Amino acid sequence: QTQRYINDKEGSKKLMATNKDIGKTFEKNLFGNCSKLNNNPCQVNVTQWSGFYKKITLEENNGNALLEDSKATCPIGSPDCITIVNHGQTAEVSQKNVKNADKQVLMELFPFTEMGDYIRKTDQIES
Repeated sequence: QTQRYINDKEGSKKLMATNKDIGKTFEKNLFGNCSKLNNNPCQVNVTQWSGFYKKITLEENNGNALLEDSKATCPIGSPDCITIVNHGQTAEVSQKNVKNADKQVLMELFPFTEMGDYIRKTDQIES
């Protein structure tokens, strides 16, 4: 399985999951207790994902990005029995994001910040 990192400045910390990540794909490969195994530790073995983003296909593995509401199927459980609790993919705001943002929206989001000064400072950092 190919690994791709996204949503951080260096693109090296936040691992991206796709619908092609099947099998025993989770770190330590267990989490919580499984009601189907008499509340013994869950042994995750993903057979398929549903609810993934179909509009973009990655070249590395022909996979589609999982979304926060994507669900996985486990052969012990039932279809869509695994849900994502914390996707961990909150994007970091970059200088480019600030520069390309609608200035009026920024002023409404941050009313006590002088956005004009902040934007000029980010422009100086880029040069």
